[in-house]
Amino acid sequence: MFKLISGFIAGVIFVGVVACQYAGGMMLNEYESPFGLEETAARIQANIKDSGWALSGLRSPSATIKAMGSNVPNVLLVEACNVDYSKPLIKDDDTRILSILMPCTITVYEKGDKVYIGLMNSGLMGQLFGAKVAGIMEQVAQDQKKFITFDPSKPAPALIRGAPGGGGQGGKKELGGC
Repeated sequence: MFKLISGFIAGVIFVGVVACQYAGGMMLNEYESPFGLEETAARIQANIKDSGWALSGLRSPSATIKAMGSNVPNVLLVEACNVDYSKPLIKDDDTRILSILMPCTITVYEKGDKVYIGLMNSGLMGQLFGAKVAGIMEQVAQDQKKFITFDPSKPAPALIRGAPGGGGQGGKKELGGC
């Protein structure tokens, strides 16, 4: 009986350690971009606009750090929102805390001599919060895949700097993002 109980406890501990080691890697997805930093961000912005989402902003945390005297690789944060997804979450008291995930942020960054795109695994993240949130976040995940799918035969669009308008209203009056 002791062997059975100790084996069970050892198994639980092993599963816990493995889950802690790999859970973080499952929550975030990283993709190599075939383009440079600004072109990748610009193509993502164009795909976002074409999808019916609104651009909420473009931020450069690396520029802020560089302005303070440190040298770090370039990072751009492309922010977007879709009120069809955010409204039901913000409307409900039980899911309003998920507004911390709004706007949807896609990071474009340099690692060595390559450019990468980072996304939260929205589908997996949504499953942690029940069926309602899982359904919404699965749609977000499907849209995000479209945001980072590029047609190399199309010319690079211009990067939209600053707050391009948003509020999830397709570029209408700025409403403060999602």
